[in-house]
Amino acid sequence: MRRRFIRGWTLFFMLFLLIIYSLTFASEKDILNIQGIVMEIDLKKSTMIVNERLFRWDQKTSFFNDKGSPITVDKIKVKSWVYIEGVNDIPNKSVLTNKVYLLPKRIDEKERHLYPFLK
Repeated sequence: MRRRFIRGWTLFFMLFLLIIYSLTFASEKDILNIQGIVMEIDLKKSTMIVNERLFRWDQKTSFFNDKGSPITVDKIKVKSWVYIEGVNDIPNKSVLTNKVYLLPKRIDEKERHLYPFLK
């Protein structure tokens, strides 16, 4: 009787841990940080295509220059380099952006320390 009780609680505990870990990892894979070149931008639809992927922004999205100062979205042009922090929006097959940084060029590993927002 006692072994059965212990086995039951052990099984319950293991399932509980499995559920907690799966929820934790699922939320992390939805977060996206990407550097790329703007291929297309539509200010009316609040969308842009970067690295052949659709990104959307809303009123909560912040836009910054490479120094971290706020800018307006109209500063971003086709063929501009950007760094985007966003969340996958699977139902809309896009990424909802939280922050967009306008970069002067592609930032490689040697230069990343100059831009603290790059993760």
